[in-house]
Amino acid sequence: MITDWITRFEGLSRLEPSVKETLIRESAIVDVPEGTVIFGPGKSPENLLLLLEGRVRVQQLSETGREIVLYRVEAGQSCVLTTACLLAYENYSAEGIAETDVRAAAIPRKVFDDLISRSVMFRNFIFTAYSARITDLFLVIEEIAFGRMDIRLAQKLIALARGTGQIKVTHQQMAAELGTAREVVSRQLGEFQRRGWVRQARGVIDLLDAAAIGRLAALDPGQAAASSRVQ
Repeated sequence: MITDWITRFEGLSRLEPSVKETLIRESAIVDVPEGTVIFGPGKSPENLLLLLEGRVRVQQLSETGREIVLYRVEAGQSCVLTTACLLAYENYSAEGIAETDVRAAAIPRKVFDDLISRSVMFRNFIFTAYSARITDLFLVIEEIAFGRMDIRLAQKLIALARGTGQIKVTHQQMAAELGTAREVVSRQLGEFQRRGWVRQARGVIDLLDAAAIGRLAALDPGQAAASSRVQ
């Protein structure tokens, strides 16, 4: 069992010795295979997971059946939705899926409740992480409501490629990432392909001109409008 996982989280490394001992003694290290649904709507959280390795995608299904990716939890982070549900004693309203093999420290609900009430430093750690992720969620909402689709698609392509130059994703999955319709994504990717920026195959997008995509991703909406007129 990993006993030094607390040192991977700056806020936890400053905890009182007795609180650290409680976390190490009462928490468990769990391994979750890629593709596992870690939580889903209507389920009650039993643990707060602090990711040590891997990545979790948190997404929601709308009433019309459209999937929307809310955010991802990376190594060194916790899930804001799980925190909110633990604090409010509510069930999940979205689902979390392991995008890769995941290793995490699982803090049981009873330990979470106990430390939230008696440790100021643990409480600060939880709410600092919570506030940061809430800010991220507001940015997602702002992007969906007001962002230009070409800029958002360019940003998502760069983010998902992770420097590899290739993304294994369908148009429907990309639509879920962006909170839009598949037809919108297909139309915009077709435009990127016309410009020579990408090459598409079934379930695969190759970034042929990552620099051009990156330049669009870095533009503000006004600049993007001018850029699109000169293509």
